Amino acid sequence: MVDVLVLGGGHAGVEAALACARMKQKTMLLTMHINMIASMPCNPSVGGPAKGIVVREIDALGGEMGKAADHTALQLKMLNTNKGPGVQSLRVQSDKLAYRKYMQDVCLHTDHLEVKECIVEKINFKDKKVTGVTLSDGSVIECKALILTSGTFMSSNILVGHTSTESGPEDEPTTKNLSQSLRDQGIRTFRLKTGTPARVYTDSIDFSKTEVQPGTKDFVCFSYDTKKEDVLPYEKQWNCYLTYTTPLTHQIIQDNLQKSAMYSGLVKGVGPRYCPSIEDKIVRFADKERHQIFLEPESKDLDTTYIQGFSTSMPHDIQERMLKSLPGLENCRIKKYAYAIEYDAIDPLQLKPTLELREIENLFCAGQINGTSGYEEAAGQGLMAGINCALKLQGKDPLILNRDEAYIGVLIDDLVTKGTKEPYRLLTSRAEYRLLLRHDNADARLSEKGYAVGLLPQYRIDAYRKKQKEIQEYTEKLSEIRFTPKSSVSEYLQENGFDALHDGMSALELLRRPNITIRGLSPYMDLEISDEVAKQIEIEIKYEGYIAKAKKEAARLQSMEKVKLVNINYDEVENLSLEGRAKLKAIQPFTLGQASRISGVNPADIAVLAIYLKQHK
Repeated sequence: MVDVLVLGGGHAGVEAALACARMKQKTMLLTMHINMIASMPCNPSVGGPAKGIVVREIDALGGEMGKAADHTALQLKMLNTNKGPGVQSLRVQSDKLAYRKYMQDVCLHTDHLEVKECIVEKINFKDKKVTGVTLSDGSVIECKALILTSGTFMSSNILVGHTSTESGPEDEPTTKNLSQSLRDQGIRTFRLKTGTPARVYTDSIDFSKTEVQPGTKDFVCFSYDTKKEDVLPYEKQWNCYLTYTTPLTHQIIQDNLQKSAMYSGLVKGVGPRYCPSIEDKIVRFADKERHQIFLEPESKDLDTTYIQGFSTSMPHDIQERMLKSLPGLENCRIKKYAYAIEYDAIDPLQLKPTLELREIENLFCAGQINGTSGYEEAAGQGLMAGINCALKLQGKDPLILNRDEAYIGVLIDDLVTKGTKEPYRLLTSRAEYRLLLRHDNADARLSEKGYAVGLLPQYRIDAYRKKQKEIQEYTEKLSEIRFTPKSSVSEYLQENGFDALHDGMSALELLRRPNITIRGLSPYMDLEISDEVAKQIEIEIKYEGYIAKAKKEAARLQSMEKVKLVNINYDEVENLSLEGRAKLKAIQPFTLGQASRISGVNPADIAVLAIYLKQHK
């Protein structure tokens, strides 16, 4: 018997298995093919808006994705640098083969973790508690707890045109009986759909007809462990390219819509709203003259380019015509055609905030099986499922991240509170406290938590605490440095559109002004501050008022999170709205705060519930 079985070697499974093993639980990772661990069956990239901050959070908690992404990146690019810090995030163009190899090596050389190649036939239960799995050869592996991270492999079908083929991603077999073993325990499942674009031979693209998309010159990274020498220097980074759909592209799609699996009636599952197929874009945004298409390298060891934004389930002959209508791809040769995939997922409303099933003890679920999309969302869930599974086996309190503490907290809270009817994608707009959830401060938000559960090593927490001490010390020193009207700093101010000083002013006060930076003030001060510390100070100072307001609002809501809802009979609570009562009964929130975020539960319902709780203490 093992302590923890992790079923599935994708991005969720890897983080879950590593977390449990590093927390000293005897862990076994079950995967169909070891050489496919942490594969990238869709886009060869990590990060992006909101998602990049999730990767940063995974690293701050002691996870692995950030390190792997940094060390195997072909290009690193900080997005939204012309906007505020609340929406800036990192995206790397990954070498998909190198990334996979990196993660495989880590999994195969981690203490307390065994990796086994096999096919799981079903999950075994006894008295609403998971006991292990039965493999395709009839053998049984027993466990104390199981983390299910099967991704898009449960009863999956590949869809192209009018053809449906029973298969998982990248021609791997589907797991046909897992869904039924869950349904036999009363777990609700539903069908979802996603897809992936074609890959074309790179040497068949005329890049002169496209726009070059370079990376970021400054050193940027996901992991706080990563050093400048660990990533490709800017001069050696690979370019991505931008092209656009044309009127001919749109005409080909319109003329052949009924040949698409999406529009022929073949697809039963719901597709992703925020990453639609190209035919879906053409139909939904008929007034748009063109759509962006990014051309992205897949690996230094592959001769293929990924056609980002061109997902489709059209027949192969129509795909070829569509691709050749794009500027630069007129003579392209296709190595792998696009396809849609339909699969079973579980209704995430059945999950606790720990990602354990409400009705099945010691069964945790993470990743796309919970109705999400994206490698980053999967990895974040996998990490939290692994942490909470290990904590439960150790008899310790769970780790629940609040919405003001992490995008991972927003993600999980949305899933278990609101559920989803389509593949859920994390967006900055989903986070009401996004100014608190920034790329630059993930360590400040989560390092102590990662260290407390035993994932973040001593050297990392020491480095974090040293940095925080420096931020405090230099903030105080900047408040003590004063410039007089006679100071030459007036020249710097005038260069940036400000009047010369008329009164004395501290360096800290000057930093509140737009475009005034510590680097710009450094010639006038006797201080040496690292770029990382300087950036953190500048953001905290420039956005001080907004940050304080967000923290105040978050503190108010945190007080509601402390009010537990245990064994409440909502039929006995008078004056609840009909919809509010129905939603509370269906979702059974764990706290008053969670109840307040349920769609259909209005503020009056929360006030009524608060009064009821006071009367029944």
